[in-house]
Amino acid sequence: MVDIDAPVLVVGAGPAGLTMSNLLSRYGVRHLLVEKHPGTAHTPRAHIVNQRTVEIFRHMGIEDRLLTAATPSELMGNNVWHTSLAGLELARLHAWGTGPDRAADYHRASPSPMANCPQTVLEPVLLDAAQEWPEADLRFNHEFLSFTQDSSGVTARVRDRVTGAPLTVRCDYLIGADGGRSRIVEQAGLPIEGQAGLSAAVNIWFEADLTRYLAHRPGVLYWNAAPGTPFLTGGGTLICHRPWTEFVMVVAYDPATETIPHSDEFAVQRIRRIVGDPTLTPSIKGFATWTINHQVASCYREGRVFAMGDAVHRHPPTNGLGLNTSIADAFNLAWKLATVIRGQAGPGLMDSYSAERQPVGRQVVDRAMRSVEEMVSVQAALGFAPDQSEADGWAALEGLYLPGPDGDARRAALREAVELMNYQFNAHGIDLGYRYRAGAVVTDGSPEPAPERDPQLYYQPTTWPGAYLPHAWLDRAGTRLSTLDLVQGTHFSLLTGIGGQGWTEAARTASEATGIPVDVHHIGTRDGLHDNYGDWATLRGTSTSGAVLVRPDRHIAWRANEYNPDAADRLTEVLGELLGLAGKRGGVDGSLEFDKSR
Repeated sequence: MVDIDAPVLVVGAGPAGLTMSNLLSRYGVRHLLVEKHPGTAHTPRAHIVNQRTVEIFRHMGIEDRLLTAATPSELMGNNVWHTSLAGLELARLHAWGTGPDRAADYHRASPSPMANCPQTVLEPVLLDAAQEWPEADLRFNHEFLSFTQDSSGVTARVRDRVTGAPLTVRCDYLIGADGGRSRIVEQAGLPIEGQAGLSAAVNIWFEADLTRYLAHRPGVLYWNAAPGTPFLTGGGTLICHRPWTEFVMVVAYDPATETIPHSDEFAVQRIRRIVGDPTLTPSIKGFATWTINHQVASCYREGRVFAMGDAVHRHPPTNGLGLNTSIADAFNLAWKLATVIRGQAGPGLMDSYSAERQPVGRQVVDRAMRSVEEMVSVQAALGFAPDQSEADGWAALEGLYLPGPDGDARRAALREAVELMNYQFNAHGIDLGYRYRAGAVVTDGSPEPAPERDPQLYYQPTTWPGAYLPHAWLDRAGTRLSTLDLVQGTHFSLLTGIGGQGWTEAARTASEATGIPVDVHHIGTRDGLHDNYGDWATLRGTSTSGAVLVRPDRHIAWRANEYNPDAADRLTEVLGELLGLAGKRGGVDGSLEFDKSR
């Protein structure tokens, strides 16, 4: 007996699962989401929200809700290394694209800013939006237990944790967004590669008014560099979640030799130490223990079962990539599920999810781990060494203030070490620059553009197939909009210009043949979208009569350098290949036909 029948079952109401719910609803797909806990995140956890993620919120129509709830980018600007907040400041770095040397890069790359928004705030934004859709059946206190799958679908067992009642769910597809201890990954047999438990830490969530220590140097991260402590984060790293009253202090420790008590007494003592104020009376809100892992699944799919988010990529919080990568996983998969469920694409399209997202997950895991390793350079430049006494540590710091060549060398070494931290805190290319080199992409025969600058630090926009659609500001009837705003729902978008009028009819023909809507946008024509700054002309990568085909998740699917009389046939072939449709020549005109009767 089946208690619930839904096209999609999503397990987990974290950022990935709630994003998936919002997108499926927006795309008209009925679904069930189950979460074993009674509500959304009860501790702040991840908090950095990069521009690509804010753009996805923009696509979902809730960017304004996120930015209203989040800390704005101008209050994220400083990374500070200190012996205590009230004591000696050792170094400072402009972070998250706020420095005068990087602000233009970030501003130019996206219509959306970065933000700082802990999961305790971000998840309710997503949940409130998800609850507005009739397509979504959201059930908290419902625990996923197991599944079996066959050629036509998945049968899952779920338990209501309040009543104890079992539920049987039948779905076409099962989505595992159930975190780092994913049952779905385990039961599906998705292989996890890498190491777990490389080190340990405790998060201490608290409230205290630290305005006088932080308001003049606003930021997200304050790194304690206390002499005589064995860890990269000194006595504890301070993460600001609400300026300047709500924080998480991260205390690293070696579980083989040390335990960290989850007690108010310990927390208050340690907070006073890193702030440097023995009279401070913080209010302790909670504790959470976690470990550093360096793991990624080698495949994100088994049959009709898919996994995303922390279930398949597990890594340190450095670079702030976890939450953002999880939401991008959902953005990639949602439109593919919708088009396949509606019969607009063949099941082969689903293969592209793992082919596209797994390499991104591997890159993220490796970059985050490398950033941890690079932090050692700051400790070394400060003169700290393993097993060093506190007195020796303070003596080492004095070397930074010596006059003459020795002092100059120490100061230069510290500047060099802090500069290396740009790969963690200003890695714009990592945030925005990933490209899909295999999957639902049709090459135009051109080589991948070589990087003009360091590809980790700098984002290089391109319309090369597999890249993300570059942002450029356009005008239509007195309204400013981004090229990213041209992509709506699960429609493909075709961007062309002067001389490309024939693409309108070509798109109509291709859409009729495949069943997938294709919206055509003329940029630069007298009665079309106006490229007043000329930015799109610089970025488009084709002639004015050419076309750039954009997928629903805003990645470039294909492009043509110019309009040709065979444009309709070629566009139809491309869409058929992208969507996994089997086509054949038929009819009196020999046009390409597809079987859409699945």
